[in-house]
Amino acid sequence: MKKVIVIGGGASGLMAAYAAAKNGNSVLLIEKNEKLGKKIYITGKGRCNLTNDCSPEDFLSHVVHGEKFLIGAAYGFSSAQTMAFMEEYGLPLKVERGNRVFPQSDHASDVTKTLERACKSVGVQIHLNETVQNIEISNGEVKSVQTDTDCRICDCAIIATGGISYPATGSTGDGYRFAREAGHIIVPTVPSLVGIELKENFPSAQGISLKNIVLTAKRNHKIAFSRLGELLFTHYGISGPLVLSLSAEINRFPISDISLFLDLKPALEEKQLDARLLRDFEEHKNEQIKNVVRGLLPSGMIPYILQIASVSPKTPVNCIRKEERTRIISTLKAFPLSPKKLRGFEEAVVTSGGVDLKNIHPKTMESKLVKGLFFCGEVLDLDAYTGGFNLQIAFSTGYMAGNSIK
Repeated sequence: MKKVIVIGGGASGLMAAYAAAKNGNSVLLIEKNEKLGKKIYITGKGRCNLTNDCSPEDFLSHVVHGEKFLIGAAYGFSSAQTMAFMEEYGLPLKVERGNRVFPQSDHASDVTKTLERACKSVGVQIHLNETVQNIEISNGEVKSVQTDTDCRICDCAIIATGGISYPATGSTGDGYRFAREAGHIIVPTVPSLVGIELKENFPSAQGISLKNIVLTAKRNHKIAFSRLGELLFTHYGISGPLVLSLSAEINRFPISDISLFLDLKPALEEKQLDARLLRDFEEHKNEQIKNVVRGLLPSGMIPYILQIASVSPKTPVNCIRKEERTRIISTLKAFPLSPKKLRGFEEAVVTSGGVDLKNIHPKTMESKLVKGLFFCGEVLDLDAYTGGFNLQIAFSTGYMAGNSIK
């Protein structure tokens, strides 16, 4: 039996504590907040999209950084096992659009309660309102964990402190300091799954949600991202599912290298779109162009389309020349946007970057530099798209870390 201290009572820490204790180890989980799972409470808009009901292969295809590293964890503790675990410990689940898994109650707090119930069933001790200050390492091995109240001797320490997104939940980057002090390299951290601020201002488009459009990002004139989905115009720029996914792909590049384009009519080729315009023009010969294109676009978008196409909104359609029509079509198929910056960590769903994976054993999550030191969850340089995949990373890596201590 080993003495194990888990630092952090979020998704990965709770799962790591459970897995370590079920193997007969003496496990103490230390959480600096007044309650467990503070970040879990705000995931999925308070409903907690806790995993995705998919195969390990599909799960890995949704990982943005660290896919190869996660192969062992994806098969070692899959989303199916996460679902079985939750139901075994009394949490009924449901699967919604996109295979997203939620508690039937729609209460994120029930996920935390289930993890706590599982931990207590295998004897995990939980200390709240206690802050870890440092980890003592001697001769390449973990010796103890110093907190603000005590020095605790241990054989193993599991760092499950999360990233730095949503700092109000206690994610303040403590784990990165512990890792650095142990000799680990930290890949620079950046916000991921977050909105994008634009240089342009589109006041009349604020609040408009565009569905079934294609968002394309080019980096130095080469396509870095192109996907069909939903986008929302906001007071600062753009957000919505497409934009969150895009942010995960471009957050490690200089924003000045990135240019964005919207295909507002991806189902229509330019010739088809031209035929549609001509038909509309024929039916409304004497009307102004700004009124005729309402059948194609939300009204709040029309002024910007016509401005970029250099067409006066009051021009009667019977006065629109072919070259003007061509410019309108080109703008509809490639509406340009200029990104200024990503929104900050206070809004980011996850942190991208973290403890470099090169010095972590992928099947055990143990440090290659320090015996008895383990990492799991968002503190590692691992991140994925939305849909329950990031919490599954937490559960898979947490289980692998705890389960490897025997």
